[in-house]
Amino acid sequence: MEQSLIEITPKALEEIQVIARNENPDGNKGLRLAVTGGGCSGLSYKIEFSEQKPKDNILDFSGVKVFVDPKSLIYLKGIVLDYKDGLNGKGFVFDNPNAKNTCGCGESFSV
Repeated sequence: MEQSLIEITPKALEEIQVIARNENPDGNKGLRLAVTGGGCSGLSYKIEFSEQKPKDNILDFSGVKVFVDPKSLIYLKGIVLDYKDGLNGKGFVFDNPNAKNTCGCGESFSV
């Protein structure tokens, strides 16, 4: 799978590595990026550490394994995962070029 399908900014990668040291100390899980039904715009992003599943696409970002299931990949192609920690809050931000509409909180979208 081509690395360019999903981009993770250096700041987001740094934060993922910090969280992984606490939540995944054995290194036996990867970061799962997924899309689920729901949210105020129809689809929601999901990010968590989990074990690899049989049909997952696997990306490697400086030793961080990222798992994306085939259905989610359709919606996540071309996204940029960033991490913001400014006055307006702190957390991971998905910049999705496929999204036609997004909600105010940025956690859900429609295509």
